[in-house]
Amino acid sequence: MDFVRPQQGESLRLGLRNLYIVPTRFGWLWLAGLLLLQVVGTQLQSNGPLLLSFLMLGLFLLALHLTHFNLQGLELAVGESQPGFAGTLLAYPLRLRCRSRCEGLRFGFDTAATTAPRVFDRGDHALSVPWRPQARGLQQPGCLRLQTTAPLGLFVCWTRWQPAVPQLVWPAPVAGPVRQLQAARPRSVPLQVSGGERQEGSDDWRDLQPHRPEDGASRLAWKLLAQGRGRYAKRFVDPSDEEPLLAPDPAVPFERGLEHLSERICRLHARGLAYGLVLGEQRLPPGRGPAQRERALAALATCR
Repeated sequence: MDFVRPQQGESLRLGLRNLYIVPTRFGWLWLAGLLLLQVVGTQLQSNGPLLLSFLMLGLFLLALHLTHFNLQGLELAVGESQPGFAGTLLAYPLRLRCRSRCEGLRFGFDTAATTAPRVFDRGDHALSVPWRPQARGLQQPGCLRLQTTAPLGLFVCWTRWQPAVPQLVWPAPVAGPVRQLQAARPRSVPLQVSGGERQEGSDDWRDLQPHRPEDGASRLAWKLLAQGRGRYAKRFVDPSDEEPLLAPDPAVPFERGLEHLSERICRLHARGLAYGLVLGEQRLPPGRGPAQRERALAALATCR
């Protein structure tokens, strides 16, 4: 069935010029049985086999028209797509308008299996067809195949359509090193000692400074003191106050670096932290939240 040239465009109305129909394997067996009954009836000069063969021929011709009418007049259009990660199953949205009840419709792209048969009543419907992109960027899912064998399974009627609307695909999240150009607005947080417990969010110490009496014993760098290197106090930084500017690690291939950035952005977003992005001359200011995540991932998907 793939020898048929696919239709192009953002929408498609099915009709005589873009629908194709041939017998299924069951249809060919049905036709062979019909011919066998004709031969037996003629040789034996018996009306029974001949009558049965004509009945089968009538059903065969009726199935031809019913299967074709099942798709004729149906309208297809592209819906509003949502971005996703490369290497995962994405849902490509479609809008379907049926002028009558359509049975046994199966959808599928060339790179994926077809969906299970579905029934659509008269009216407008929204559905999604899964596909798996292998690369980032604005990707097209390929050629859509729509087919049906309803109602009798003697014929398969199909069409092929290549939707013109691409879908945004983010780089696959892969853990790895990224380059942190700077940490904007770092802010040291004095450790508040109360009952021997640290202030929440100040678990990571980043620097040392000469110890003062008001720093308390808990901030004292005991290891350095034991080595005879003097009295120093640890300076703590609250991770939630960091706003790093992320960039691809130059030590890894560029595409791999984008995948590392994708994973780091997802991780920082899950922790509710702020971050920015630097991709060549493109710069995304630090921020947080779902909108920042989508802006950053979209920049990764479309950068060159």
